[in-house]
Amino acid sequence: MVTRWVFTGLVVLLALQRIYELRLSGRHEALIRARGGREHVAWQVQAMKALHAGWFIAMLVEVYGWHRPFIPGLSLFALITLIAGQSLRYAAIRSLGWRWTVNVMTLPGIPPVQKGIYRYLRHPNYLGVILEILAVPLLHSAYLTAIVFSLANLLLLSARIRAEDCALRVTLAEAVNGSPIPGTAGEATRG
Repeated sequence: MVTRWVFTGLVVLLALQRIYELRLSGRHEALIRARGGREHVAWQVQAMKALHAGWFIAMLVEVYGWHRPFIPGLSLFALITLIAGQSLRYAAIRSLGWRWTVNVMTLPGIPPVQKGIYRYLRHPNYLGVILEILAVPLLHSAYLTAIVFSLANLLLLSARIRAEDCALRVTLAEAVNGSPIPGTAGEATRG
C-alpha cells in the first residue's frame, strides 16, 4: 500500500511538471510569435495533451484497480529509464532555450539549433518522452499502460517528427538561401 502512495505522489509530481512545461512553452511561443514565428500542425498538440492525460489516468487506474504489485527489480529498471528520459528532455530544453516549445513552430531565416544535446541526437526531447511513457507505469507494474501508451505515442510522434523535420529542412534552406521557399514556412523548434 505504501508503494502505491509513493507511486501516486510521483505521478502527481510529473503532472505538475507537465503543467509547468506547458506554461514555459507558452512564454516561449509568445516570444517566437513576436519575432514573426508561426505554429504548424496544431492538432498534434491537442492529441499529445489527450494522450498524456489518458496516460496519467490509465496508470493510476491500472495500479489501483487491477492491484498491480510493486516489483523491486522492475521498478529499479523503470526508475533508471525515467531518469534517462528526464535527463534527455531537460538537456533538450536547456539547449533550445527560448526556442523550446511544445508546439512545432517556425521562425523564418534562423537555422536549427546544433548545440548541446542536438550535436549528438536529432530528437532528444521525443526520445526522453518515449522513455518516460514506457518507464513510469512500470514503476508499479502497470505494463498494459506502458505498452498501449508507448505504441500510441510512437504513432503520434512519427507524424510529428515528419512534420517537424520538414519545417527544419525548409528553415535550413531559407537560412542558406536568405529567402523563404515558396509555399513553405521557416524554422521549427525541435523536440
